[in-house]
Amino acid sequence: METKKTFLADEDGYYGEYGGAYVPEILYATVEALRAQYLDIIESREFQDEYRMLLRDYVGRPSPLYHARRMSHKYGCRLYLKREDLNHTGAHKINNTIGQVLLAKKMGKKRIIAETGAGQHGVATATVCALMHMPCVVYQGALDVERQHTNVERMKMLGATVVPVFTGNHTLKDATNEAIRDWCCHPDDTFYVIGSTVGPHPYPDMVARLQSVISKEIKAQLQQKTGRDYPDYLVACVGGGSNAAGTIYHYIDDERVRIVLAEAGGHGVDSGYTAATIHAGRLGILHGSKTLVMQTPDGQIMEAGTISAGLDYPGIGPMHAHLATEHRATVLAINDDEAIRAGYELTRMEGIIPAIESAHAVAALAKVNFKPTDVVVLTVSGRGDKDVETYLSNKQMAGEYGNF
Repeated sequence: METKKTFLADEDGYYGEYGGAYVPEILYATVEALRAQYLDIIESREFQDEYRMLLRDYVGRPSPLYHARRMSHKYGCRLYLKREDLNHTGAHKINNTIGQVLLAKKMGKKRIIAETGAGQHGVATATVCALMHMPCVVYQGALDVERQHTNVERMKMLGATVVPVFTGNHTLKDATNEAIRDWCCHPDDTFYVIGSTVGPHPYPDMVARLQSVISKEIKAQLQQKTGRDYPDYLVACVGGGSNAAGTIYHYIDDERVRIVLAEAGGHGVDSGYTAATIHAGRLGILHGSKTLVMQTPDGQIMEAGTISAGLDYPGIGPMHAHLATEHRATVLAINDDEAIRAGYELTRMEGIIPAIESAHAVAALAKVNFKPTDVVVLTVSGRGDKDVETYLSNKQMAGEYGNF
């Protein structure tokens, strides 16, 4: 009997040629123990009951699926927004952090570390650590500490120790490097809560599974609103790829559904200032995973550049690298000015201020030719409170929307 092709990870954590676990020897036993236990724990009745209860009563799930009527009219489709910005802490990140911290406790870990770019994952991790009485250290690039000051203060209020990182270009890649160094020094008692579908197996698969609550809800909500449980298009921004993985998880092998992903083009794919890894990267290994990486001819990791702290990463999750390589997903590079304009547009047309990360997904709408009957679901991965200063300082990019 022929096995049906799937775009999900195989048992070794590979998506086609991408994925795997490339870790320092000191972490091998820790990562292998996680790989051996994670599925049994997260699929257990005890875990699922507690996890679902917290998503419902603490996070506020299900998040709404909102019919954006004015934007639908503009783009000639039936546009629905999956409102992850309305979750507790303001983004999709908490779906994952609740699951990982629960897992850490059940594995007997005593200390949590995390990396963060825009700060939403850091806030979500600190929030769950406060809830579950776990010490928490968050590594954040010094540039992101400056441009995401509000989230830094939120993490501190929640009891986390925030460690600014001054290596590299002081952004997400460098924060991840420092978190891994910490993990290498404390492998026995420390659990590293990775915020996206990156890192060594089983992290990409584990994070995708925890975020798959998004697409599970989309199926039920679309059935109620449209009479069918699948859209014609799914649209999401992609940096490491967790909100995108959650958005597409239950549709990844459904060929009726077209997937459109928006990565951060910065000043342009060929400008030297970009985070469009799928467009500008090539096969390499970054932070424990074989994937597409922006690198020099001799293999040195290049610095990513984008206005979006949460997409400022020179790699991509192996799931998304595989989807792009196999042409299962259409990946669009959205430049800074396009994202700013799209963020203002959603704000003015629907009264929703998106995170700049999410604004990249909104900008993708203008690059797709929809039919009036097309059902389009776009995930608003986070709210824009953290980005108001960036929006205001770049409002000249917003055209007529910036005239106020």
